[in-house]
Amino acid sequence: MRMKRLLMSLIFSLAIGSANAVSINQDTDYLPEGTKYDASIPTPASVLGYPVGRWHARHDQLVQYYQALAVASDRVQVKTMGYTHEQRPLLLLTISNPNKLAKLDDLRQQHLNSVERDEAKKDAPLVLWMGYSIHGDESSGANAAMLVAYYLAAALDDEVNQLLDETVIVMEPAINPDGLSRFAQWANMHQGQNRVADAEHREHQQRWPSGRTNHYWFDLNRDWLLLTHPESRARIAEFQQWRPHVLTDFHEMGTDSTYFFQPGVPSRKNPWTPNKNEKLTADLAEYHAATFDRTGQLYFSEEGFDDFYYGKGSTYPDAQGVVGILFEQASSRGHLQESIYGPLSFEQSIQNQVLTSLSTFEGALANKQELLSYQRRFDDQTRKLIEQDDLSGYLLSEADDHSRFRALLDNLRQHKIVVKGLTKDVKRDGKLYKADSSVFVPLNQPLKYRLIKSIFSTRKSFEDNTFYDVSNWNLPLAFNIDFQPVEKGMWRGLPLTDQLNLSQPTQHDLSQDAYAYAFSWQDSQAPALLQDILDAGIQAQLSQKAFSAETGQGVVSFEPGTVIIPKGLQSNDKWRTFVGELATQRDIRLWDIRSGLTPQGPDLGSRTLMMAESPQVLLVGGVGTSQYEVGELWYYFDQVVDMPVSIVDQDRLGHIRLADYSHIYMAEGRYDDLTDKVTEALESWLKQGGTLVVQKGAAKWASDRGWLKADFLDEDDIKAQFNTSELSYGDKDALSGKQRLAGSVFLAEIDTSHPLMMGYQESTLPFMRNSQWIMQKPHQPFTTVASYSDTPLLAGYASNEMEHLLAGKANIVAHDVGQGTIVGITDNLAFRGYWYGTRRILSNALFFDGFIDADG
Repeated sequence: MRMKRLLMSLIFSLAIGSANAVSINQDTDYLPEGTKYDASIPTPASVLGYPVGRWHARHDQLVQYYQALAVASDRVQVKTMGYTHEQRPLLLLTISNPNKLAKLDDLRQQHLNSVERDEAKKDAPLVLWMGYSIHGDESSGANAAMLVAYYLAAALDDEVNQLLDETVIVMEPAINPDGLSRFAQWANMHQGQNRVADAEHREHQQRWPSGRTNHYWFDLNRDWLLLTHPESRARIAEFQQWRPHVLTDFHEMGTDSTYFFQPGVPSRKNPWTPNKNEKLTADLAEYHAATFDRTGQLYFSEEGFDDFYYGKGSTYPDAQGVVGILFEQASSRGHLQESIYGPLSFEQSIQNQVLTSLSTFEGALANKQELLSYQRRFDDQTRKLIEQDDLSGYLLSEADDHSRFRALLDNLRQHKIVVKGLTKDVKRDGKLYKADSSVFVPLNQPLKYRLIKSIFSTRKSFEDNTFYDVSNWNLPLAFNIDFQPVEKGMWRGLPLTDQLNLSQPTQHDLSQDAYAYAFSWQDSQAPALLQDILDAGIQAQLSQKAFSAETGQGVVSFEPGTVIIPKGLQSNDKWRTFVGELATQRDIRLWDIRSGLTPQGPDLGSRTLMMAESPQVLLVGGVGTSQYEVGELWYYFDQVVDMPVSIVDQDRLGHIRLADYSHIYMAEGRYDDLTDKVTEALESWLKQGGTLVVQKGAAKWASDRGWLKADFLDEDDIKAQFNTSELSYGDKDALSGKQRLAGSVFLAEIDTSHPLMMGYQESTLPFMRNSQWIMQKPHQPFTTVASYSDTPLLAGYASNEMEHLLAGKANIVAHDVGQGTIVGITDNLAFRGYWYGTRRILSNALFFDGFIDADG
């Protein structure tokens, strides 16, 4: 009953003649009627210049308001926990009783200690994490957050004082500032004096890219585990410092929807999430339901959304003893839009998010002791699982690519997963794990055990075969890092230490008289170093074949793909200094080669070597292309390879000089709207020496034009694999799930002698597949670069029929087209920015395409 009176007064203040009717003239109309407020605390309207909901607040306006709120109220603290790619501050508010805020760090540490030591006291505060609008065009949450913060800061009621006495509320008021600002600009620029509810009005039809995504067009609600972006890294650092009891994640969904709150689909809960978590979620749901029952707002739960992928905001907490809750409000996607339930206003969307924020407070307080004890029970239950597990942990090893290995270990550390080093080399199942290139991840980490098990999972069978997102996120497979489960009997013999003993690239003193410098292509930073060198005006050569050479450290063997910087090609006297500094910055070892005459392999003046050229890259974007996959390519080239990329919309391809570009990348998308004139221009550019890299739907489009000499299976080919003669109508969804390939890991056999596979040593490679594009092997020799193995499924879900259909099919094909080269790819090589294992193929197509010589 602690907040029930407040919620009741708020509910009865609403106009409830319609589920979508709400009368808002001032900010307090959103809040419980009759509440008294401290007049010294600024309302959002006093800073914005208008009541919340009249316009979409920009992120800079939100920042201004929260700074003013923190100055005026001793209940509120605000900090900047990081910055977005566009340098917008990532704010985190802490709201509580002023006495608690005065000793906040002590309270936080006591909470963490109590969880680890099983000492949580009954009078300990609940920690509630409120997160709003991780999708920028789902902005009702971020606008509602201002009202919730004001209410907590200014309300003088005893019930609010009690709430603040018993909780610490951590609020992330705008999780995606860049996307939020992009959408606010769009929605506001199209609002006139008269609001237009017509769904076809331009306000409700965003142009590409939408405000959903961040600066690089990534979905940040898939990045909680992957940590590709600064927004996620900053948030997880704070989350790990708090380990709240409840975390909320406020979203929007389609306009012709109502309101969703978890639990999600019962059969699609992650098996590592305790059943008690689902029970507590259901207990809290009763308070949301009671609120909407009184207002007449339509709502639903336990359908449509699942709790499986641990990389989302509402499920990442579930793996760590925190109750994560997803809210989905039907979106006005602007200020007013017609829905099947009547006109839906931005104000009504905001109102519902305020209501469920307050019902979360009410429900959490009513279940305080259950939530406190849940974290204790969570750890106790996890310890039992650890005792029952046959495994003690996982050995990981990577000797050649230090950058890739460090990136994986850095990810684990950010999730506070302990990683152990080896004091000496060990041998397991015939493989040598060297102490200077191996680590051990122990499972005896009660707070992280379930997360670790999901990160290393190779599970292939599931209770429910329908997934809202990916069915696997095994990080070692994504990073192409060798990992080995270690049974408990074997673990006792492992020589472990808290100190990692990984070797670092050692830069020896380089001879100033060397004939050439050289570096390996095996490190993930090699493409960036080559681009640095070319940007500095330094000439370099690329080796297609292996060779050995005399260096300052003796005779060294160099693999194909080695980059050579001969002194005879340089015009700048300081080139050695520049190269040395650049290599140090990228943490890549240089070798000083004494002579151009090699003991083995081509000499350094051989015609088999190729001059490296700085690519001029065009990335096709705009309407019809996947903003996610275009963004992933942009991110890879810009942030990883560190090179400029020109993004050109499809509808502008006919208005530019294609000859200015050496490479064109076409991501997943629909390209049938390209005119004949543009298509002919692309074909001419390709045949005259361009390199065209086409991914997924673009590869199918290129195949249909006859450029890519590989056939694709169609929808009928897939359907033919399934016997539907005895299925009922109720089997329709299950059949659809079986026919999908959405987010699973498959093993492909790769041709390591091919130029596109420079830097790869093993003959197999894991790929992430999230589409139905299936490509036949071409009949022409030397054109198949990678093809799926006979039993390709490594991890995640695929029906037997789909796995059989994929077996032996090509997933990368490359060949000549006239004087140019085409590369066709059916997988997402840079998936969500974390698929380190395959993304180097994209840069190989940039720098080594000149070595490709295969007729199509």
